[in-house]
Amino acid sequence: MAAATYNITIDQGSDFALALQLQQEDGTADNLTGYLARAQLRQTKSAATITATFTCTIPTPTNGIIAIELGNGITKNIIASSTAGKYFFDVEIYTDSDVIVKRVLQGDALVTQEVTR
Repeated sequence: MAAATYNITIDQGSDFALALQLQQEDGTADNLTGYLARAQLRQTKSAATITATFTCTIPTPTNGIIAIELGNGITKNIIASSTAGKYFFDVEIYTDSDVIVKRVLQGDALVTQEVTR
């Protein structure tokens, strides 16, 4: 199955968090036992430079929930303007040594400029 698409907005200088639940077609939660998660933010999909790496956790693998986060110390350094505020991200689950890798979520990330600093 193709990765789901979901666009996010990140407020520059603020903490960002998103929880997503992976489900089967019948609505039951995916069991993520044995999986890890990773996610990155880049200015273009093909950019060699990583803008930010999300902290990813799978708190309770049997409920299919993945949590991704960026702390304010990271988001304050992301360029946010009318010309450079658009980024791209995706989330993958994987097993040891990348035996299995699945992209589960992808989308655009709009970074809104901080005023109070």
